[in-house]
Amino acid sequence: MTTNIEKRSYVGAVEHRADDGKRTLIGYAAKFERLAMIGSYFQEKIAPGAFSTAIGGDIRALVDHDPGRVIGRTKSGTLRLREDGVGLAVEVDIPNTTDGNDLWELVERGDISGMSFGFRVTKETWDETGDVPVRTIQAVELFEVSAVAWPAYEDTTIGLRSLDAARSDGDSASRNAAAAARRVAEKRAALEQRIRGIRQEAS
Repeated sequence: MTTNIEKRSYVGAVEHRADDGKRTLIGYAAKFERLAMIGSYFQEKIAPGAFSTAIGGDIRALVDHDPGRVIGRTKSGTLRLREDGVGLAVEVDIPNTTDGNDLWELVERGDISGMSFGFRVTKETWDETGDVPVRTIQAVELFEVSAVAWPAYEDTTIGLRSLDAARSDGDSASRNAAAAARRVAEKRAALEQRIRGIRQEAS
């Protein structure tokens, strides 16, 4: 599977619905504009539109991010995803399998009450004007959504590397701006000296 995958979980996002023998889990794998503390290192929020180009691929629904425990898939129509004004909405038709039946029972009992998603950030911004850096995720590549027992903010090192890269880019931009300012000042000084020389020759 693709490297640099991050995982985020949200508690209280899973409901279940049974209709004409079909069992469906519904909820949100992500909600927009909600600040979450990631590993005590930085805060993070997801901007509306972050999933707009990500939900058209072949995405799986899993149990606890385990690729061996597939319970739905967009390609087969058993997993349906949409982005609305709240976030990434998920519907999964639960299969009559061991994992599916166990998951249904655990959701009914309230033992599992969270959803999560595995993703790679493709566009982001950082704000370090406050006490804690804030990362805004603007676009992602989506790999899977999961029903989870524990809220997990995994792979914070990827986010930290992204912050380091943003800082490095910022330092580079500052250096480039300073160099450009120096070049402008040098050209201005040279022009002023040339004008003074012309005036002296004229007098």
